[in-house]
Formats: sequence, C-alpha cells, structure tokens
Amino acid sequence: MRFSRGRNFLFRVPEGKELLSFINEFARKNNVLIGTVSAIGSLRNPKIGYFVETEGRYKVIELKGIYELVSLSGNISLKDDEPFVHIHVALGDSEGRLWGGHLVEGEVFVAEVHIQELLGEPLERKPQESGLALWDEES
Repeated sequence: MRFSRGRNFLFRVPEGKELLSFINEFARKNNVLIGTVSAIGSLRNPKIGYFVETEGRYKVIELKGIYELVSLSGNISLKDDEPFVHIHVALGDSEGRLWGGHLVEGEVFVAEVHIQELLGEPLERKPQESGLALWDEES
C-alpha cells in the first residue's frame, strides 16, 4: 500500500496518565486513522509484553519503578473500525539495562510524542489464527 503524509502532531502527555490509552484517545479525537508514532520520556511501573507463539498470547512482564523511555516506535491503523495504536518500547533502568517489548501499559512521568498521520486506503487489523490481529499481507 502507498500512503502520503498528512498532519504532524507533537504533544506532551500529562504526568500520571496511562500512555497507551492517552495516545489511543488522541488518535480518536483527532481522527488519525493511519500513522506512525514515536516518543521519548519516562514511565512508572510499565508493563511490556512478549508474544508466546505456542500459546497464542502475550506474556506480561511487570517492571517496578521509573524507566527511561529510550525509544517508542509504533503505528496507528484500524481495528474494529476504530483507530488502534500498536507500540513497542525500549526502556532503560537505573543500572543502564534495557528492557523491550510490546507496550501493555505505563504511567507517564514524562512523555513527548510525535504522530505522523498517513493518508490513503484504510489499513485494517484482522484476527489471525495465531491470536494476533494483523494487516493483510502485501501481494
């Protein structure tokens, strides 16, 4: 699929908000149906996921304390006719160790977010036998 660039958004998420929910709500309010997401900042007590293919579910890893949001990369597409934000993170602890995975949730200490809206045909996630909701393959 081919897309053209739409609007750009830069914003700071208020301290104490849950990051994934906030970005999902921002996309809904601003009618961002397709796009890319990046961010930096810090999260409190984040939960990240690792998809266990043989079980068809995410193993959730609960981290305690404040973690540096070294990198956040993700996308926005449609799921059940609503904007759906899918995010992966790299989180640094106080010892300089890095944790990474699918963002399940995280309370914001600081979060500066960039969304690049994309314009084009709808990009929709559909349930798969694996348990994941994925886009159609490019043919």
